[in-house]
Amino acid sequence: MNIIDKQFKEFTNYLKTLSKEEIFEHTKNYFSRIDPSIQNSIEDYFKKFPYWGKLDIKNLEYEHFHLKADTFYNHLNEFIWLYEHLNDYRSKKLLFAILSNWYQYDFVTLDSAHEKNYSHYFDLDLIHCDHEVFVDLGAYIGDTILDFIHNYGENCYKKIYAYEISKNTVEMLKQNVGHLPDIEVRQKAITDENGLLYVEENCVDASANTVSSNGSQKVETTYLDYDIVDNITMIKMDIEGSEQKALLGAEKHIQKSHPKLLISVYHNLVDLWKIPSMIETMCPNVYHFYLRSHGGSIFPTEIVLLAIPK
Repeated sequence: MNIIDKQFKEFTNYLKTLSKEEIFEHTKNYFSRIDPSIQNSIEDYFKKFPYWGKLDIKNLEYEHFHLKADTFYNHLNEFIWLYEHLNDYRSKKLLFAILSNWYQYDFVTLDSAHEKNYSHYFDLDLIHCDHEVFVDLGAYIGDTILDFIHNYGENCYKKIYAYEISKNTVEMLKQNVGHLPDIEVRQKAITDENGLLYVEENCVDASANTVSSNGSQKVETTYLDYDIVDNITMIKMDIEGSEQKALLGAEKHIQKSHPKLLISVYHNLVDLWKIPSMIETMCPNVYHFYLRSHGGSIFPTEIVLLAIPK
């Protein structure tokens, strides 16, 4: 047994001995021991990006700790399943680093597990591209598309579909990629059904805009199995917590064409194991799974699941 397997097994075996209440208290105590400036930065970050529950120690708001305790207590076996299905030890170490950070604010292991060689989504050891039909969900202002072309060359794609929800962001997206051939920009929210929702704008970062049931700016919703007839060869998702619904809405494409899947799995405490489990259910024994981190060292963000057909 190597050091990463040993650390993960010891950690998960220890967690199995704890009640939900004990996990909550331990996580809360670990938080109280870190530098106050880091505590404040974490609380401020959760206010700006409310994905992981509220945290306000002065006002006794501990929702974040309760959510983590619930996740560890009810889904530890799912994390063990994921560990066993990850295809390299870079991924296994990262999973251990994420869980260790969630539980005991382990900044050192998380920092050591960051991807330091390749850009976001495009691990050149894993992602090989040639004449792709690439669907970018959460295309923002075109940064991923431009990075894709930078990494693989101008002939790396046959067609790119770029989806965004905000009118202002779509205009910037068109300005940045509109000069390139065979790129179609669609102002739609990708979920698992056709309909209508509203854009909920994040006042701090437009890349974190989400959809909601009410608001001032309407946006059409659709799903990939309905909206694209081409055989899709690669899908990237970074849509602020709507990844599970988008995955369900692309099930036929995934089952038929087995596209490469590059999916953000950090917008809550569940996607990390839930999304690979969904993919495995759709296509048993078809995909290899990898995890890569491109975020900071204080709290795990910008975590990407790479699901690559075997």
